[in-house]
Amino acid sequence: MPNTKTVRVPHLFGTDAAYQMPRAYDPTKPTCVLVNSFTMTSALYEAQYKNEALLNTMNIIAVEPLGHGETRTSTETFTYWDTAIMIFQVLDALDIKGKVFALGTSQGGWIVVRMALLQPQRIAGILPLGTSMDYESERSRQLGNFDCLSTLAGPIKELQSNVPTPDFVISQEFRNFPIYVGFGKDIDEKTANFWNEEMKRNYSGDAGRKRLKEVTINLRDRDGLHNRLYEVRCPVLWLHGTKDPAYCVPNAQDEIKMFVNSPDAQLKVVEGGQHYLSASHPEVVDQELMDFVLKYSKSDN
Repeated sequence: MPNTKTVRVPHLFGTDAAYQMPRAYDPTKPTCVLVNSFTMTSALYEAQYKNEALLNTMNIIAVEPLGHGETRTSTETFTYWDTAIMIFQVLDALDIKGKVFALGTSQGGWIVVRMALLQPQRIAGILPLGTSMDYESERSRQLGNFDCLSTLAGPIKELQSNVPTPDFVISQEFRNFPIYVGFGKDIDEKTANFWNEEMKRNYSGDAGRKRLKEVTINLRDRDGLHNRLYEVRCPVLWLHGTKDPAYCVPNAQDEIKMFVNSPDAQLKVVEGGQHYLSASHPEVVDQELMDFVLKYSKSDN
């Protein structure tokens, strides 16, 4: 993405973390970190970058997780916890002080919860979108959530190689998975073409194959957060679409109740909302985000 910048942080023996910030940082405004979903980039929040009311209300910084977009690290092995740590180091490197809000889509949702667990004194509130707090459990499958455990076993094996693969290009079948699960079957051609090209650009060559393998392993084999959610003590606003094919509304209804020590944990269901809710219903997400940030902003933000 032409608007993406990188900043060097020390995590994992050195990482060049990629981010987008549509406007220069204003220390008088609250700040919200945006974290994208599986194989997407910070471009997922393009609609938010164009919302003048949103940008007038808060600083927006979208950070690309390890293995995603332009973020590059010196090791081939990392976890969602590592991305959460890296994001705090990005904020430090950019001299963004005080508490921040954090919004994350799908895997971004469990990354922002990890942020609230790792550095609670730095998080003013979190907004998980279209996500789950579970691992790939039997409970999750019984509810009808996407079964990553079996579905991704084959792709992970296909991404393994003992020899360099300079000609590797992510397959069309693999690209279709996040595009059509995320944006919905009625995605317009322009958007589909954009993300097809983005994923080909990001996941090509030997290094691209290795990054894709690791982010896929991270998704399938992630640790669950159920037994840690009682430690989240900031406000939580969970937004979930009724047309989300990856994680169902009943799952969100169960899991929002697990934030027992949050001063305000709410689930808001968006009729017709897709998995990538900020893209399918940006006007709803943006207004909820602005209301939430204004409600819980403090003078030290």
